[in-house]
Amino acid sequence: MALTREENHKWQTIAKAYLDRAGIVLTPEEQENIEIADLGLGEFRETGLALVTYYNDEKYCAKELILLPQQTCPQHFHPPIPEMDYIGKQETFRCRWGEVYLYVQGDPVADPKATPPEKRKNTYTVWHEIVLKPGEQYTIPPQTWHWFQGGPDGAIVSEFSTRSVDEADLFTDADIRRMPEIIDDEGA
Repeated sequence: MALTREENHKWQTIAKAYLDRAGIVLTPEEQENIEIADLGLGEFRETGLALVTYYNDEKYCAKELILLPQQTCPQHFHPPIPEMDYIGKQETFRCRWGEVYLYVQGDPVADPKATPPEKRKNTYTVWHEIVLKPGEQYTIPPQTWHWFQGGPDGAIVSEFSTRSVDEADLFTDADIRRMPEIIDDEGA
């Protein structure tokens, strides 16, 4: 399922409002290029996230991740890409605003704070919980299954990582398409 340009613009405007609340200033070009990753599911409010990529080259990447309240970025893995001499992405998440619930491989928590979207809950298998509040951070090693969800007010997370190759990400949900597809509005 693709987003229309109108839907994409609506979610960009909402993401920008969250960034404004957090005091994060974007250039006009960055505002225009906020990526709405609906993951091809047509349920952005529940599953997906907005991203601002400040920089991404063969060595490192810097982004802002914007999550709505209880919005989930589903379980995924950044695989090695031998032909690029790439062992997978290592990323540090630093919460800037709100609260984020991060789940990685490891001992599962008994009573998780996050609840995956009901119709996709069987695709979530890692339950070691890290709760990040403003100023707190966590580094996810390469080749680690993980997923995360915005808290009750949503969240802004700064991501500092090695090279980002989003189109290569692997998801436990076979219905997901990582790269967004935007179509012209009907009747436009």
